[in-house]
Amino acid sequence: MEALWGTLVGIAEKSGFAKIADNWGYLAMILLSCVLLYLAIVKKFEPLLLLPIAFGMLLANLPGSNIIHMEYFIDTPTGHPLWEEILNHGGLGDLLYMGVKLGIYPPLIFLGIGTMTDFGPLISNPKSLLLGAAAQLGIFLTYAGAILFGFKGLEAAAISIIGGADGPTAIYVTGRLAPHLLGSIAVAAYSYMALIPAIQPPIMRLLTTKKERQIVMKQLRTVSKTEKIVFPILCTIVISLILPDSAVLVGMLMLGNLMKESGVVERITKTAGNELMNIITIFLGFSVGCTTSADTFLRWETGFIIALGLVAFLVGTAGGVLLGKLMCWLTHGQVNPLIGSAGVSAVPMAARISQKVGQEENPENFLLMHAMGPNVAGVIGSAVAAGILINLFQR
Repeated sequence: MEALWGTLVGIAEKSGFAKIADNWGYLAMILLSCVLLYLAIVKKFEPLLLLPIAFGMLLANLPGSNIIHMEYFIDTPTGHPLWEEILNHGGLGDLLYMGVKLGIYPPLIFLGIGTMTDFGPLISNPKSLLLGAAAQLGIFLTYAGAILFGFKGLEAAAISIIGGADGPTAIYVTGRLAPHLLGSIAVAAYSYMALIPAIQPPIMRLLTTKKERQIVMKQLRTVSKTEKIVFPILCTIVISLILPDSAVLVGMLMLGNLMKESGVVERITKTAGNELMNIITIFLGFSVGCTTSADTFLRWETGFIIALGLVAFLVGTAGGVLLGKLMCWLTHGQVNPLIGSAGVSAVPMAARISQKVGQEENPENFLLMHAMGPNVAGVIGSAVAAGILINLFQR
């Protein structure tokens, strides 16, 4: 009887319940993961990524699961046999996280995005590239804010990329510069992307007049197939020569778009935009969620990151709208400033918000295609901003 009791006590001491009793942070993270699952499933907030992120968070905070060992990836000494450690002692999360560590998943996501992107509105109206650039203002102002909060250069650079409103880019930059902040930054980035319909409209209305919101823009010219084929090739060459650190993200985005626009590789275009992208989305979301253990997530830095992420989105939206107002004045009322808010790279959600706010003021106003120009320019802009940050801060 004593032996049986001793066995039961041993099992209880080694159980996850005992470890939760020692560290209530695990229970807090389990509850947070359930909240995120609720938002993904019931509220449908970015469910394609939020659901696997939330479930990865759940597994990572079940004590004893050994799903991932972030100590293998953070501050790993030069020459350390990382692969040997993972193969011998790692969990599923460790193996999948290698796609983040090696920078594989985000470029493949960009490949899929490229197959679904139409650069026609941008080619038809090149001025919209400026609106996409202006919306990246949030990135660089947030960097300054992160420095003021006491974050180091690499950490501040990783936090600031949240302002690009581009989850894969945020993960790519953070994985290169500050992997210990990956969970916090990814959760903040995707949470705010899901909340764009609530975040952007008040800023858009605050910074524009009713008359400006009612402006009806002229129909865009038709873009030829030749232009659509030349654009991704030319864009890749120019950006990569100016900023080589952006070549991977921009190159994969443009490769996907070239596959789509050329029309000669329909089969692999569908694969890149559907099966491959779906698989990578699962791997990326799950592995990122696994990095959010109580030990690394429940720190004061997380609160500041979430606050700075909100500031980044607000400033990015404001930057695009304010430049839109300037362009409206310079063109004597031919540009509706609302399309500037679409300069953040949340495609196509931000463009739809511009359309929605515009139609509330004028039901005959159709801004969607005009807003898609700054929107896809924002995707390029966030990739360029990522290259700048990596170029400046990469060790």
